[in-house]
Amino acid sequence: MKHPFINSEKQAFDLRQIKIWGPGLEPQNIVMPARYFFIDATNVHFNRLADYLSIVVDGTTVQKRPCRIWTNILDRKDGLVIVRYKIYEQCTYLKIIVHFDGNLVGNSPYIINENVSPECNCPRQNITEFIKKWHCGKVPRQINSDFLVFKTIDWNHIRKRIIDNFDKPHSISLCHYVVKQNSIFRKCYGKYVGFNMFSDAILLSLAKKVNLPDLEFFVNLGDWPLSLKSSSDIYPIFSWCGSDDSYDIVMPTYQLTEASLENMGRVMLDMLSVQGNVEDVWEQRQPRLFWRGRDSNRYRLDLIKLSKRYPNLFNVSLTNFFFHKEEEHIYGPKSDHVSFFDFFRFKYQIAIDGTVAPYRMPFLFGGGSLIFKPHSKYYEHFYKDLEPNYHYVPLNEDLSDLLEKLHWAQENDSKAKEIASNGQKFANKHLLPQHIFCYHIHLLNELRKKITSKVDILEGMEYVEQKSDAQCDCSMESRKKDEL
Repeated sequence: MKHPFINSEKQAFDLRQIKIWGPGLEPQNIVMPARYFFIDATNVHFNRLADYLSIVVDGTTVQKRPCRIWTNILDRKDGLVIVRYKIYEQCTYLKIIVHFDGNLVGNSPYIINENVSPECNCPRQNITEFIKKWHCGKVPRQINSDFLVFKTIDWNHIRKRIIDNFDKPHSISLCHYVVKQNSIFRKCYGKYVGFNMFSDAILLSLAKKVNLPDLEFFVNLGDWPLSLKSSSDIYPIFSWCGSDDSYDIVMPTYQLTEASLENMGRVMLDMLSVQGNVEDVWEQRQPRLFWRGRDSNRYRLDLIKLSKRYPNLFNVSLTNFFFHKEEEHIYGPKSDHVSFFDFFRFKYQIAIDGTVAPYRMPFLFGGGSLIFKPHSKYYEHFYKDLEPNYHYVPLNEDLSDLLEKLHWAQENDSKAKEIASNGQKFANKHLLPQHIFCYHIHLLNELRKKITSKVDILEGMEYVEQKSDAQCDCSMESRKKDEL
């Protein structure tokens, strides 16, 4: 039996109270660019859990030499530690060992004897198997809602109308995709189509992991939804942002998707790093509202005006003037950009619209501050699962009740902390890389059920190249099963 451990406050507890969980413990099934898992001792109030931990992630290649693996430990300083690891080659054996004060915890050591390479183009599952093995759960509410209006989708009837309506190079950019035999093809329309790199990346990544069905769809590369309810025609267009007055089918934003694909890669900000790089726990944060951003919404100017009247409640400023440059002398001076991690030196954040929904909102939840969210017609893919006054504090669109609710938060600190904690837990339950992959798979699976037209590669479409590690051996797993 595992012995009790005495922490710095001389409180005895059984080591079995420490929980270890997360997709990184199933790398044979859940193949992400970076894996991660959690070590949780929040129920016994460890402030520096990482100080007591020893974590080893190593493995061997088919040539019996050590795998190249980078491990990164993120300590939230509240009793929860995030372990990330990235594998740079194909491993045939992986071992994860977690010691706490010299004692094995959880089901450690975790031994995985299967192909765990993240870069190999080895689709081993169909969509149904993927949803099960990745623990994707049921279809998200937003997807069900978005497809409700589209009983069937016959691209032969609406394809040309979509192109004719939205091929407006100076105002709209979109890409027409076809997935055929697990290969990606596309043709883009518009002057600025560089954002297709984001939709390309998630589709190529999924195609490495799962045998996608043949599909046809359009992706909006701009911020504003396109299929307006005021139009005589409605179109099933994928967009990063939805609105109350449109029928666009919402997918995770390009920013959140890239953060999931490039976790431990070229992006500095992702849903895990934001939790592990915040210096101050709740009690150390300043009880003021913090915000930085550009002048892309008139209500942002109202926020600056309010802060000038009540500087003791706010630390907010504009970092750039573009839309209202002629008013810089009123709402300036503009300030330098601040590291996103430094946002969380303050207890309160505001997720206020820019041109559309504030795409930083998932990362604000991750940082563990209290989120104030003004009402808006725009929304992201996860908004339907949020509960006001439980995950965040709702505001009137014009910020007319912001002062009142800021005062409430200051006077009810324990409740404010609880709501902030609920928001952070929501992020870990719905907005981590595993969930972003799952959302896209659910989205494509529901689309498959609606399409009635035959899917073919159309004239003018280009092949989106699928790159794979030259060292990959997709037959390794089948050989191993034969040996067994």
